[in-house]
Amino acid sequence: MPQKNIYEEIKIPEGVDVEITKEKIKISKEGNEIERKFDYEIKKQDGKLIIEFKKPDKNDKKMIKTMIAHLNNMLKGINEKYIYKLQICTVHFPMNIKIEGNEVIIKNFLGEVKDRKARIIEGVDIKIDGEIITVESCDKEKAGQTAANIESATKIKKRDRRIFQDGIYIIEKQKGRKRK
Repeated sequence: MPQKNIYEEIKIPEGVDVEITKEKIKISKEGNEIERKFDYEIKKQDGKLIIEFKKPDKNDKKMIKTMIAHLNNMLKGINEKYIYKLQICTVHFPMNIKIEGNEVIIKNFLGEVKDRKARIIEGVDIKIDGEIITVESCDKEKAGQTAANIESATKIKKRDRRIFQDGIYIIEKQKGRKRK
């Protein structure tokens, strides 16, 4: 049975600039910019992004849905930033958190002398307000990875997590679209 061509299009919101080179797509608006590399061809035509596959196989069909999700995340993020909130929980020892360059420095975690560090990915803004850390970015992946870096920097090993509940935990994150 011959396979059908797959043709998908995504509408570009007003005020958003899309620049497509051979291997990259760059989406920008009001100084914010997101860039991503795709292995498959994307075309821009009449205010829409077009993805077309002729005679796709099973893997191509999967890639189309993945590309659509990434492009939708990019278009959504350029209009409204993705926000992750983390809470600092101290039960045994008070922690001191500060930002130095592209790292979050965590001092006195569980009374440790050595500081713990979490990397901040470029293009991510972090604010510390009391016991709440806010991570913001136009790029969903960068915001999520930075929040995960901070959370995993305070991971406790070789202790009972029910007793030693100290750490930094993600308490709120951007909600994606619901599956059907």
